[in-house]
Amino acid sequence: MLVAAEYLPDVSAVMQQYVLPFLWKAAGAIVLWIVGGIVISGAGRIVRSAMTARGIDPTFSNYVNSALSVLLKIVLLVAILGLFGVESTSFAAILAAAGVAIGMAWSGLLANFAAGIFLVVLRPFKVGDAISGAGVTGDVREIGLFATTIDTGDNVRVFIGNNKLFSDNIVNYSANPARRLDLRAQLAHGVDPHQIVAALAARIQKIPNVAQAPAPQIGILEFNAAGTLLYVRPFCNNLHFGQVIDDTQRAIGEVTGGLPIPAPHHVEHRA
Repeated sequence: MLVAAEYLPDVSAVMQQYVLPFLWKAAGAIVLWIVGGIVISGAGRIVRSAMTARGIDPTFSNYVNSALSVLLKIVLLVAILGLFGVESTSFAAILAAAGVAIGMAWSGLLANFAAGIFLVVLRPFKVGDAISGAGVTGDVREIGLFATTIDTGDNVRVFIGNNKLFSDNIVNYSANPARRLDLRAQLAHGVDPHQIVAALAARIQKIPNVAQAPAPQIGILEFNAAGTLLYVRPFCNNLHFGQVIDDTQRAIGEVTGGLPIPAPHHVEHRA
């Protein structure tokens, strides 16, 4: 009992000198992290609303908001470390050294970050566009700090590194007001192709969402063993691509439905 009594003042001194101050700092750090997170979220909403009110493209707005959020969280982390007595200069030195190490180890990640900046600034596409790049075709859902999110036609979400996407050929199907559909119609021998071309032109112009300018292109592609092969090329906005291609196929079937079935003909010459 006497021995325990001798150590009680020391334990009390340790509690007052080290434990309690640390607990207060930890509590302050938690409060600062929570309040700082709320402030950062509010700042992000304000920036997003301001950019939306000025008519700035959502792609650029989302990218700036993500970068701002990361920067403010780094500042918040520095402030929290300051509560524990870590000086900002020391932290900056540590951060610089860590940056060199991270830069060497995560060069690919930093390349994706740089490519994301170029994608936002150069704007080869924006959120909502239908594109093809890096072997993936679909609609762009988000251009992130390091990766671009694309939903494919079969409703699969694909994440592509910005650097891989930026270094590849990018096909933007939504950049122009209309894109061309390439279909064919095979006619049998003995069928007047000019009559069918006129009938198809009149029928396709009635299809909803078919562009009038440029006008649908219909003509003779080639003469083959089965008869005459026609090309059928209407134009439409990419948003209506699926509907127009289905309706055009149906129109071709309606116009050519009562005609003779195309079949290859071979002429044999005997001496």
